[in-house]
Amino acid sequence: MNLLQTTRHLCSLYDINPQKKHGQNFLISDKVYSTIIEASGLSKSDLVLEVGPGLGFLTAKLAEKVERVVAIEIDDSIFKMLKIATDALDNSNIELIHANVLDFREAIFTGNYKVVANLPYNITSVFLRKFLSSDKPPTALTLMLQKEVVNRILAVPGSHSLLSLSVQFYSSPELVAFVGKENFWPQPKVDSAILQIELKDKKDLIIAKEEEKLFFRLLKFGFSAKRKKLKNNLAGSLKLQVEDISKVFKSVAIKDSVRAQELSLEEWFKLFAQLRSYML
Repeated sequence: MNLLQTTRHLCSLYDINPQKKHGQNFLISDKVYSTIIEASGLSKSDLVLEVGPGLGFLTAKLAEKVERVVAIEIDDSIFKMLKIATDALDNSNIELIHANVLDFREAIFTGNYKVVANLPYNITSVFLRKFLSSDKPPTALTLMLQKEVVNRILAVPGSHSLLSLSVQFYSSPELVAFVGKENFWPQPKVDSAILQIELKDKKDLIIAKEEEKLFFRLLKFGFSAKRKKLKNNLAGSLKLQVEDISKVFKSVAIKDSVRAQELSLEEWFKLFAQLRSYML
């Protein structure tokens, strides 16, 4: 049987009904699985946290490459099927956890780990925030996301958003490949993409850990009304005169007419240095 036939067979056998709310569109392409494995740059000593293992096809491939795979699955029927499959293996290096990944405590890992995940759209932002800002972050994430979301994450000045700036604050994201919707069953309405995210060393982060919340609060102020000029958003949020914000802009060589999405991350750092005292 090919992967599509095997997927349908397993779903029928274990009474698995793909749930749209959990983003259950199962990947049915060996080629794409190989692309994910190659992009993740795994070694035999690695610990991998797999989120949403689905029917276990990628899980098995990961287990061949690394020391240990911890797979988190929220769906009752899929977890039951995976448990039966892994219990039948001798000396398995796969650990299954029946939970919502957003409730997962990554602090249980004593060493470095990597994340591999096929994420539903509705948890992407909160998932990234959880793991990128964690006190125990992964060293890298290999993610299958909706193509539109990947394009937003990779945005450049002119089309930035809170999402793109947040991800680029903590990491260096790179597009691996686009994945057409025909590679999934049931077939979704949109295409996907594989994104490789390498986290920056903590010592390379411009903003100190204790000031991250302040910095991101400034970003939220800036994006509070996208169509307005940035100086107006900041003046209203910080309770300052627009003229005072204009002076700050001039001091760091930022155009007075600029909007939030036009600034680079480096320019946001400069603004934060000037406006930090007004946020305490």
